[in-house]
Amino acid sequence: MKQILYIFWHEVHLEWREKHALNGLLLYLVSTIMVVYLGFRFKAEQLHPIVWNVIFWIILLFGAVNSISKSFGAERQRKTLYYYTLVSPETLILGKILYNMTLLVVIYLFSLFFYSILLGNPTKDFILFVVCLVLGASNFSLTLTLIAGIASQAKQNTTIMSVLSFPLVIPALLMLIRLSQNAIDGLDWSVSYDEILMLFALNLISLVLSYILFPFLWRG
Repeated sequence: MKQILYIFWHEVHLEWREKHALNGLLLYLVSTIMVVYLGFRFKAEQLHPIVWNVIFWIILLFGAVNSISKSFGAERQRKTLYYYTLVSPETLILGKILYNMTLLVVIYLFSLFFYSILLGNPTKDFILFVVCLVLGASNFSLTLTLIAGIASQAKQNTTIMSVLSFPLVIPALLMLIRLSQNAIDGLDWSVSYDEILMLFALNLISLVLSYILFPFLWRG
């Protein structure tokens, strides 16, 4: 656990010093939300909650892909191979997952705040919607971090990242849209138990697969 937290704070320190991923992600989210706002500014009050919800999750998904695709790029470009000799591969992947998860949760909450200011917020159960955001950030970080590790071994890592990631995150994305729609409609939590349990199961499976498969990628 100490090594995992060390990697987490190491990633935080690097990001705070360089701010490449954070600035790029913020620029993407703010500009995309502004484009959506300008497109619907004359009919913002008539924007259907389903459309509001789907557009929001599409923005978050592409933001996660753009951010996490650079997770392993810095090490490869700077050739800091010695960094990999300090910790085990299991520790490295868990530390990076923890950092990416924390980053996405913070950015997603900011995006929800900015998105709500410009386009309103029809959500009736805000707590359930925040739970959905946390589950979505966890799923995206777990799935995309492992894929970023695989893509980093290839030259066209951005292309491979896109090809491999979307088929894996689409099922979770559909459940997240359905769960957040339940929050928007203000339905009872019992209606959403199936989606919540399925998302927890997907997150657990992704975590186990990352822990098992990443050492083979490390040795490769």
